[in-house]
Formats: sequence, structure tokens, C-alpha cells
Amino acid sequence: MMGNRLPIILIVIAGLLMLAYSSVFVVNERQQAVVVRFGQIQSVRSEPGLYFKLPFAFMDADRVQYVEDQALRFDLDNIRVQVSGGKFYEVDAFVVYKITDARRFRETVSGDRESAESRLRTRLDASLRRVYGLRGFESALSDARASMMQEVRDDLRADAESLGLTIADVRIRRTDLTQEVSQQTFDRMKAERLAEAELIRARGNEEGQRRRAIADRQVVELQAEAQRDSEILRGEGDAERNRIFADAFSRDPAFFEFYRSMAAYGQSLGSSGTTMVLSPNSEFFRFFNDATGAPPAAAPAVPAGN
Repeated sequence: MMGNRLPIILIVIAGLLMLAYSSVFVVNERQQAVVVRFGQIQSVRSEPGLYFKLPFAFMDADRVQYVEDQALRFDLDNIRVQVSGGKFYEVDAFVVYKITDARRFRETVSGDRESAESRLRTRLDASLRRVYGLRGFESALSDARASMMQEVRDDLRADAESLGLTIADVRIRRTDLTQEVSQQTFDRMKAERLAEAELIRARGNEEGQRRRAIADRQVVELQAEAQRDSEILRGEGDAERNRIFADAFSRDPAFFEFYRSMAAYGQSLGSSGTTMVLSPNSEFFRFFNDATGAPPAAAPAVPAGN
């Protein structure tokens, strides 16, 4: 009898185990669980733990759909946007969002992330074009970009909330000029730098000429002052020399006459090749005849007729 009941017991135990397994589900810390019963949302479990549901999901009883309970991200690459001046940028952006209303997320897009991101991507594309189009060429590369991203996030918020999502952040990864605009910008910047270099060079030449003029004027002034000082010193030297001569003459006129004569002899006879035709009795040679400088005696007169 027991041998005949064993298979039945095993079948019952297996059935009970299957029933228990299909009646429980686990939610971890990175998930939310939406319990759907006969196509209708029965409950949403957002706290980690072990939960129970009706078994036999294949009979369209309770089915569990898991959605993420963490920050998610999607990217939008190579968007060509036009600024107010008519030029174009190529923009890469990304959005960080979180599923905060799992019930609405299930009702609107059936819990499909790709469908939700596709709708947000379309809205992000339009918002970027609008925000960039209202601003000038330099705004996207300046501090104004933070306010631009805030404006884009505000644009996405209403659509995201309708999907059960919350936009945490919107960021621009890349903002590049298109190829033709890059060349135009390079040419313009090159022309501006060349003009600035010419202006600096002209100012340098002007300053150089001004400094040279000042230096030339200072040279003339210094030379004039030096010439004036030298003339003053020369005059003072001549005056001092004359004073010394006058003092020496007043003290010993005979010695002064002797000194003056010796100096004259040195200047006149010191040079080689000098020829002088003078009478030996001339005043010039009086110190040659007598060291005292006495005038030479007159020659005796020769009587007439002798």
C-alpha cells in the first residue's frame, strides 16, 4: 500500500512546492515590483523584501513586473542645433532620471524603458534646439550653459512626470562647432590676432620713437651741461693760474722773469729743426749773457776816421 502511495505523495509535495514558489517573489534594493492581476495593477512594491501573490501567472493571475529603482541614464548624440546668429553646433547630451511612479510608468509605456526613453529623447531634441536657438554663438561656451541646461530640464519635467519619471539632471557632454563654422571661426580669430599684433607693434614703435627722442634730448642736454661745466672749470683754472703768476711776480719779479725766459727758451729751442735769426744782444738772450738778466753793455764807439 505504501509503495502505491509514494508517487502520489511525491506528486502532491511537488505541487505544493510549485504552488509556494509561484506564490512568492523577492524585491531587492535596486528594484520595484508591479503586481498585475488579470491585466490590472494590483499593487506596487518598492521596499526590499519577500512578498506573496496569487500563484499560476500563466493563467493570467498575479504577474510581477520588475522596474529599476535607481538612477538611469540615456544619451543623445550628434544633435545639430542652430544658434540665433545662424551658426551651427554639434551637441551631445545625456539625461539622468529615475522611475519614481512605477504605477504610472506601467500604465503609460507598459513598463518599457526603451519606449519611455524614446519619448524623452524626442522631447530633449526639441528642447535643445529651442534653447540654443534663443541664444548667441558664445553663450553655449560660457557660464550661461548652466542656465541653459536648467531650462532644458524644466522643459522635460512635465513629459517625464506623465511617464512616472523624475528628471535628476541634464548635461551637455560636448559642444563643437561644425566643420564649416570651425574654419570660419578660425579665420576670424586669426584676423583678430593679426590686427591685435599690428596694433601692439605700432604702439611699440611709437613708444620706441618717444623713448629715443627723450634719450637724444637728454644726450644734448648732458653734452651742453658738460661743455658749460668744462668752460667754467677752464676759466676758473686760467684765473687761478694768472693769480699764481701775479703772486709769484709780486714776491720776486727777478725770479719770475728768469722763469718766464726759461720757459720761452724751452718752447722755442726744444723743437728740432727750429731756426732763429736774432741779434746776440737782443732782449731774448739776456739770460744767456748774464744769469742776473742784466742788459748787455753797449759796444764802445769807434772814432771817425780811424
